[in-house]
Amino acid sequence: MAESVYKVIELVGTSTESWEMAARAAVERAAQRLEDIRVAEVVEQDLKIEDGKVAAYRAKVKVSFKYHEEDAN
Repeated sequence: MAESVYKVIELVGTSTESWEMAARAAVERAAQRLEDIRVAEVVEQDLKIEDGKVAAYRAKVKVSFKYHEEDAN
């Protein structure tokens, strides 16, 4: 088996519904541009507050995908 290399990026997804939906938004958006996404890890969750109420859920997500040489440019 050949060795593989993966690149990790950090994204922040938002949702007015839940942290799960916020994380899903980040991953699904990344999947539109990146190939071979393998793992996503939620590393932080927070809330946007407006007028004393929750306005949005935010999830910081680390997404890893297989690194291809052409990605280096």
